[in-house]
Amino acid sequence: MLAIASLTLLSACTAKKSEEVTLQVKTQYGVLEGIEEDGVKKFLGVPFAQAPVGELRWKAPQPVQSWEGVRDAKQFGDDPMQPSIFGDMSFRGKAKSEDCLYLNIWTTAKTTADALPVLIYFNGGGLMAGSGSEPRYDGTSIAKEGVIGVTANYREGVFGFFAHPELTAASEYKGSGNYGFLDQVAAIKWVKENIAAFGGNPDRITIVGESAGSFSVSLLMCSPLSKNLIAGAMLSSGAEVLPFKASSLADAEAAGAALLKNAGIESLDAAMSMDADSLQKLLPPRGMANVVLDGYFLAESADDVFEKGEQSQVPLLAGWNSLEGHPLQSLMGQAPTVENYKNVMRMRFGDMTDEIFEAYGITADEDVLSQKGFDLASDLFTGFPTWKACDYHVRTSTQPVYRYHYMHPRPQVSAKMGDKTGALAGGVREKTEEEKKAESQQPPIQPGAVHSADIEYAMGTLDTNEYYDWQEEDFAISKLFLTFYANFCKTGNPNGEGLPQWTAITKDNLDNAPVMIIDVESKEVASPEKENAYRTLEKFYRSQE
Repeated sequence: MLAIASLTLLSACTAKKSEEVTLQVKTQYGVLEGIEEDGVKKFLGVPFAQAPVGELRWKAPQPVQSWEGVRDAKQFGDDPMQPSIFGDMSFRGKAKSEDCLYLNIWTTAKTTADALPVLIYFNGGGLMAGSGSEPRYDGTSIAKEGVIGVTANYREGVFGFFAHPELTAASEYKGSGNYGFLDQVAAIKWVKENIAAFGGNPDRITIVGESAGSFSVSLLMCSPLSKNLIAGAMLSSGAEVLPFKASSLADAEAAGAALLKNAGIESLDAAMSMDADSLQKLLPPRGMANVVLDGYFLAESADDVFEKGEQSQVPLLAGWNSLEGHPLQSLMGQAPTVENYKNVMRMRFGDMTDEIFEAYGITADEDVLSQKGFDLASDLFTGFPTWKACDYHVRTSTQPVYRYHYMHPRPQVSAKMGDKTGALAGGVREKTEEEKKAESQQPPIQPGAVHSADIEYAMGTLDTNEYYDWQEEDFAISKLFLTFYANFCKTGNPNGEGLPQWTAITKDNLDNAPVMIIDVESKEVASPEKENAYRTLEKFYRSQE
């Protein structure tokens, strides 16, 4: 009888802890009221830190202040301050402002007992632009797969990555810069503390990003502030490892001081007193050290952390696109011959040029504009560091690593777009006169998946991008990619019923690593020749240290 009574009491306690997830959710800071569309509850514009304005400009994010009553969470908060670097980016926030530290939640949980896994997406944009409000990151589709989708803003450009000796002296941790990364940490912590109320599992958080967001995720795996908060990580086109180097705090401070001086700003106090628009016009985002060894977010480089096995010990899924870079970008109008391409690359590779070209199989003129040439150009941008992060993680962790190569080109721009062509951030731009002339002679053929082309496929958001003439095969690929993402968030393994088998890379198969080719015909392949090419490129980078 005592055992039965104990079980009854336990059941009652469990039932009491499980609460219905409605459109009003009580967080640790107050009650939020969201909206529901197509079976998905959305909580938009949720503050995860105080507005970094006034005295909080260029300071680490501060905890949210509690509020009374019910706070509306039905529309996106303001997007981060940013110049129009990528004119085709699309936002859903009302404005751009320093008051931008908001996140967005999409959930299909019915009760808190559902304990759904969570995906947090950090946007790309070179740490200079982008927002969690962009439609391509929308969490509706991943939520329908049983994963709570979250996007989170972070400070960008001069507002997120400006270091200065006076800021260092005034901070509690005696560092400066890295504010955008600290915002990302704050977002993860907020989700960890509050997502259970939305039907999420705080112990099943996977972080993902593309481009600058991917570089961010690799750093979040290494930072002592965040590496123990996550259950999984996904990299999409980028990692902050070899050949990228973080700046010392002293160098970053000097760069910040020089930035003020060159802009004619007399002092840090003068910069603090300026309004955001004026400050942004005077201080371009490209004049700063984006990753700083500040002794707080990072005390040592990501390479050092990975080499010692001190990174987050979680499953990793990572990959990049087949046309991240193009040989023509380096040739700058020269004929695409091996001789011309080598001559250009000798300025970078020196005496190792022939060895690297041989490793990539670029030995004849026709190889330059083949996948072999695209691979080299892509690796010099995002491919190699993404590969190296995988290589490190296989060698210094006990966790599985799944690598992919995304190959599918986007379709042509929809005819209704007129004289427009695809642009870097996923939207479109006006065609140049040269492009119009070239098209009249020969229609353009996109030979692969360009940088950022994977986002809408992986997140199941093709419908949010009206610029492209999506076909049935695009939606099929998107469904596959989205399912891989969802499965990985749920279990740390992308495999599932009806999907092509995806084998993890291990220490035993490292030199013939299995890679998932994602395309119309998705399949797993292994290529020791490509692994050798990466090792050869690594040999070059190591020789430059």
